[in-house]
Amino acid sequence: MLTGIDLNSVRFAEPLYLWLLVIPATLLVAWGWQFSTRRRDARQFRQHRRLPVRERFPIFGGLAFWFCLILASALTTLALARPTAAVSLVRTAGVDLVVLQDGSASMLTPDVPGNRWQRSIRFLRVLGESLAWKDDRMAMALFAHIAAPQVRLTKDPNTFFFFLDHLSQASPFRLEDDTTWDTNIELGIAWGMRLIEKDTEIYGKSPNAKTFVLVTDGQAWSGEVARSLRLARERQVPVYVVGVGTTNGGWIPEAPQPAPIPGRAAVTPAPQQPKIRSSLDRNSLAMIAAAGGGEYMELDREGDREIANRVIDAARKRAGSRGLEVASEELYWRCLAAAAILMGLGLFFLQERIELWLQAASAGAALFFVWTLTR
Repeated sequence: MLTGIDLNSVRFAEPLYLWLLVIPATLLVAWGWQFSTRRRDARQFRQHRRLPVRERFPIFGGLAFWFCLILASALTTLALARPTAAVSLVRTAGVDLVVLQDGSASMLTPDVPGNRWQRSIRFLRVLGESLAWKDDRMAMALFAHIAAPQVRLTKDPNTFFFFLDHLSQASPFRLEDDTTWDTNIELGIAWGMRLIEKDTEIYGKSPNAKTFVLVTDGQAWSGEVARSLRLARERQVPVYVVGVGTTNGGWIPEAPQPAPIPGRAAVTPAPQQPKIRSSLDRNSLAMIAAAGGGEYMELDREGDREIANRVIDAARKRAGSRGLEVASEELYWRCLAAAAILMGLGLFFLQERIELWLQAASAGAALFFVWTLTR
């Protein structure tokens, strides 16, 4: 946001054009002489002319147009000199999005195109593409029964997209591991807090607005979620929940049997476990979002871009300020805009229609010529 222009810092990229200001200065002196002559003649005319009604004479008459024209020509000359000045900008802080991605077995349920894991990774790519990445940062942690941080808070989009490319097909948590068959949301949020704390420890406190983006189906979740949500709210980190999957659900794939090792006795296969059906736990996820001070959204009920923009916009509204930043700004366009306004104002003082169109065409041609020179 622009706060002010330091007039003492005004510089001209083409100062040779400034000598042309002699012309409008001379015309302004001539205009002043004409104005004083007009007022003197009006007083003398009023003294010698006797009418039953007092006659009124316009103060400026046709001179008003010429006054505007002289000022517009002076501003146009300044535009040719390409003025620049130091301006003070209030720099708004960015956002820190910490993605908490569910990597449990239920995320492999194929009730959405591909499966829930692949669908959520496609959404995360859209979320990353929606960030400006100037002052914005992203981090990512996966969780099932255990949690595994993948990306620390970083400004580098290549780091984030690198992990998405390598995680696009399947979760790093294997179906053969018992720890994969649980959704410990409490631990996921706790690891998200640890990522933020570690970043503060290394780089100091950041004015960026912190936000958790929890992507999960909520199937068979465990842990004391209320405790982690309370901690997140105390640290002013809202939790936005993005549900993936359908309420009708589907069957979780079975864990593959270990392949026999040549030269060793065949291992007796474990007794086949009954299939587990997984469905989206919409009500629980909505409660988590409400308790976390965020909002619940659901993939394929709303567009990915819409969800991403809502999360980012909500975070930006909470972002702080990075203070004032001094930058250099060209002022020629402001001079041209002021000249155009003065010319438009002067046209209202013209009396003759033909004179009006001639002056308007001449002024437009002159401004277009100056604009082509200052491009």
